Amino acid sequence: MIYSADLHLHSPYARATSRELTFENMARWARIKGIDLLASADFTHPEWFAETKRKLRPTGDGLYECDGARFVLGTEVNCNGHEGGRNRRIHMLMLAPSIEVVGRINEALSDKGLLASDGRPTLHMTPRELLETVLHIDDRIMLIPAHAWTPHFGLYGSRTGFDSLEECFGDLTRHIFAIETGLSSDPAMNWRMPELDDVSIVSFSDAHSLPKMARELTFIDGELSYDGLRQALREQSIAYTVEFFPEEGKYHHSGHRKCGMNLSPDEVARTGATCPVCGRRMTLGVMQRTESLARRDVSAVRGADGFVRSNEHGRPPFRSLVGLQQIVAESMGRGVNTKGVRTLYMKLVDELGSEMHILMDADTSEIERVGGERIADGVERVRGGDIYIEPGYDGVFGKVQVWPDAAEIDKQDGRRTRDTQGSLFTV
Repeated sequence: MIYSADLHLHSPYARATSRELTFENMARWARIKGIDLLASADFTHPEWFAETKRKLRPTGDGLYECDGARFVLGTEVNCNGHEGGRNRRIHMLMLAPSIEVVGRINEALSDKGLLASDGRPTLHMTPRELLETVLHIDDRIMLIPAHAWTPHFGLYGSRTGFDSLEECFGDLTRHIFAIETGLSSDPAMNWRMPELDDVSIVSFSDAHSLPKMARELTFIDGELSYDGLRQALREQSIAYTVEFFPEEGKYHHSGHRKCGMNLSPDEVARTGATCPVCGRRMTLGVMQRTESLARRDVSAVRGADGFVRSNEHGRPPFRSLVGLQQIVAESMGRGVNTKGVRTLYMKLVDELGSEMHILMDADTSEIERVGGERIADGVERVRGGDIYIEPGYDGVFGKVQVWPDAAEIDKQDGRRTRDTQGSLFTV
């Protein structure tokens, strides 16, 4: 079977997250969004773990259930350790097969950091040390490098990352089955890394609030169980992923936020790695880091169905989308979080099905019947990649607009996605 999984999100105990992230609300929004499997989030935090044990019921296959939604026990941690003469700060996702195993993980990590300080705690150990520790507890535990290209906390990050999986994990690299793209990267950028040919490339939301759930999703072809999930990731049984347009991510381009400098790799090649305005070191973005580490070019094509496929390597396809709530907001000329937008969004979901179904499969005549011609047109534009984006940089999210008149983006600086990825895609 093919099921959708969002395995990177947070609880109310993580910093800068919504208090509405309860298990009951997550279950409700999983139905709204079209998610079959969620991570339980932040299981290293003592209070959230206690709530996890109270609220989630085992289903007998290594997964858990609350209000009809399936959960796998998962968390994110920040590995802060010294290696190779540098201090490394790398975020890692961790998945576990049972409450009992999570209890043993938390006990083993209790002297590595203050687990109660944050839902995503800082552990004073390297990613390899963490992997070795958890494998000794239970070799079914999975670690996945989170948002792998993010400059400050990604495994390949330009600020504190490594240049390869082997440099990070050494002799334990074979135990890394998957890597998360992050919002500023898409699978095609990762296809340029030969060392990832045998690794599943997955995408999850990193949601800090309920509406952000499923902004990236992985559709897995396998049994909906813990062992089935593990086998699917190990064997690359990924049907496809749903992505942000990577330009929308806040580290896609290089730049310096204070000076408003937003630079593509070609522009960095001309100006250098320091800010042209103030001379300080810029944050080198995901595109720049990919260019520096990539060992090959790729040829990929966006088909009529909206999916991007590799021409050479047979990797699972992916599809980039804009959230339905944003399409509704632009169509109405209102803010994303306004009452009218939320009301129409919920009407669309109630009458037509989940957000994923509406964005990917619903007949546009049905979308027009419920939401009006403008929303139907917006969905069609997103499906075809016919949108405008000002790429994000140095912690600033990119600005996405479905219609050229819907936001204040300079048309010379704003880029259509077909053009920004022109070196990558054949359209």
